[in-house]
Amino acid sequence: MAATAAMALLLPGSPLRAQSPGLTTKDHIAAGIAAPEGLDPETALGHFEAALALDSLNYEATWRAAFALLNIGKRIPDEEKSPGRDSLYARAEQLARRAVDLELLDPEGHYVLALAIGRTSLTKSVRERALIAREIRVEALKALELDPEHNGAYHVLGRWHWEIRRLSGFERFFARNVFGAKFFDKASWEGAVENLTKAAEFNPDYIYHRLKLAELLTDRKRYAEARAQLAVIPTLHTSDYMDPTYREQAARLDARIAELEQR
Repeated sequence: MAATAAMALLLPGSPLRAQSPGLTTKDHIAAGIAAPEGLDPETALGHFEAALALDSLNYEATWRAAFALLNIGKRIPDEEKSPGRDSLYARAEQLARRAVDLELLDPEGHYVLALAIGRTSLTKSVRERALIAREIRVEALKALELDPEHNGAYHVLGRWHWEIRRLSGFERFFARNVFGAKFFDKASWEGAVENLTKAAEFNPDYIYHRLKLAELLTDRKRYAEARAQLAVIPTLHTSDYMDPTYREQAARLDARIAELEQR
């Protein structure tokens, strides 16, 4: 349903556009930011798309629309097949690429592009991941070059290291030697932990950073460190509509760690 609603907002005759004839581009962008994107991405998307209808070359509306699409799409788990979600991610990637073309020296476009490519890669084969993994890393690093404290870019880069290291040795060998993904050698568990740790340090109130860091630390059998991250989550305010789900996942992970520690 969320995907259907989001796609409706992309149509020229959407209700939001029809009901807001007096709003300027800046008005729509401000309204989209005020939604806020994390808690009401559909409304945010509607305003950013309305801003783009008035000014198709507006950089901020472009990258923010892409980010809102990604926020809507993440409602559907990566392991599920979903043409609706995939179309949202494809549209987000298209907008993110346009944003980078519009403003090469701003970090947000590069970050959202890395995020969009990364989201789509989670549902793809090893061959497809090998072909696009380089670009994810390049865009995340570019965002960090422009903003060394960009928590989102650190998260993307940490996941980049993590997802590659989670592949089997055979899969990594195949990617390197058959698909030419020599850069897979740059991925490390240390890089995954370091970058996700920085994401949590630069945005300590964002639940998802801490949850993913805890999952990674659990994978590495660093249980005490993982539980330290999980212990903070119940104290944090809700900033994303997925936070209730993330809190449940954190509680389950904490219980699983307790079982693992008893073995």
